[in-house]
Amino acid sequence: MTVSASTTPVTTPDGRRAALVSLAPDTRPLTTGGVLRAVSRLVLAVLWTLPSIPLQAALVALPGHGNVAFGAFYHRVLCRILGVKVRVVGQAAQGTKVLFLSNHSSWLDIPVLGSVLGAPFVSKADVGEWPVVGLIARLGRTVFVSRTRGRTGEEAAGMRERLAAGDSLVLFPEGTSSDGGRVLPFRSAFLGVAEMAKLVQPVSVVYDRLGGLPVARRDRAHFAWFGDMDIGSHFWRLARRSGGGVTVLLHDPVDPHAFPNRKVLTQAVERVVAEGAATLRQNRPGRPLSALG
Repeated sequence: MTVSASTTPVTTPDGRRAALVSLAPDTRPLTTGGVLRAVSRLVLAVLWTLPSIPLQAALVALPGHGNVAFGAFYHRVLCRILGVKVRVVGQAAQGTKVLFLSNHSSWLDIPVLGSVLGAPFVSKADVGEWPVVGLIARLGRTVFVSRTRGRTGEEAAGMRERLAAGDSLVLFPEGTSSDGGRVLPFRSAFLGVAEMAKLVQPVSVVYDRLGGLPVARRDRAHFAWFGDMDIGSHFWRLARRSGGGVTVLLHDPVDPHAFPNRKVLTQAVERVVAEGAATLRQNRPGRPLSALG
């Protein structure tokens, strides 16, 4: 069954107009198998999350990096529960003060990248107010920002402090989620914190399998979560399907000081992330690229 879609014009972070795909309501019949699959995944996700919250809270309060290791483990199990198979191409940069820069198309990016990178995220401020999700994000030591132009510089100070303290961070420089069919322009203001990082690593994330088959263009928006989409209905639509797959393409880490300024760095990283994502969307083998090339 094909999910119909329409395009909606939006303003990208640099002021340009672009069209995002909007999903039509999922009108497929509620099959018994689909409902049972969705309900079982929801129950398992809750049963896994409830005991994980106090355990992670205890690990955060203790010295060491136990909270980081368990956070990555939590996300790996959650991906399995949700039926999302994660394939990794390349290697994550090791050590501290790594700034991971990724494209962003879905709330699923959080458990997917959390399972691979094991680093705190930079997230929009209102996520911190969501029930349960906000608590999980805070226990994951998420840095919350409003992502408005007027406060970007001010909020970058919090990210600099975390990098200076030795943390790595996962940042979505698009400043919003997309329809999964393209990479939106990166905001150079967000990369003002790159000077505090030892390494910057571009990351391309593409959802490329659905029900065991390669994802076609018409199916890509099935994973996308953006605009005013409700997370509950989006979860339900995803959970009803037999399973999905995502490829995380980890490009070559680079020294941010190898670039003359943050705008040049932003353009180089955006190019690499967009090129890698385009290759994966075409169901071609992805390979790590260099922002210096």
